[in-house]
Parts: sequence; structure tokens; C-alpha cells
Amino acid sequence: MNPGPEDAAEPVVIPHGELEPGTLTRVIESFVLREGTEYGARDFSLAEKVAHVVGQLERGEAEIFFDPDSETVDIRRVTRRSARERAD
Repeated sequence: MNPGPEDAAEPVVIPHGELEPGTLTRVIESFVLREGTEYGARDFSLAEKVAHVVGQLERGEAEIFFDPDSETVDIRRVTRRSARERAD
């Protein structure tokens, strides 16, 4: 029997500081390469893109999520609303 939407597990926030540095770098590189992130008129190297994402994680503008159902990891921008909801 396949689980229904009511059985779906909520994604888990993984604090970036709890990941080994090499693991964190690989997670971010995978995200940047998968997303094909557009940075404007200037081309950025992979290392520069990784540094941008690290900065967003450190400033609390993005978070790493693990989805237990799909067993995948993603990085998402944090909206002000979702940040406030977590603080409450």
C-alpha cells in the first residue's frame, strides 16, 4: 500500500553548521549545478556560486532541507514569514 498525502513526512531542516565542511560543499555544489542559478550579466565560477549560497545560509536567508519521503536534499530561500513562524 502506497502512503497517501496524509502519511507524507515533513521535510526536516538540517542546520548547515552541523554538516562536515566537505559534505556541506558537496550539497551546495549539487544544488547550484542542479538549479542552474542565474546570477545576472556576470558569469560566476562554481566556487563563487558556492560562496554566495554559504553566505545566504550563514545569514539565515536560506536553509537546507531533507525530504524523508524522496530521500533528497534541497536548499530553499527563507521568506520573512517562514522565519517568523519558526521563531514563534
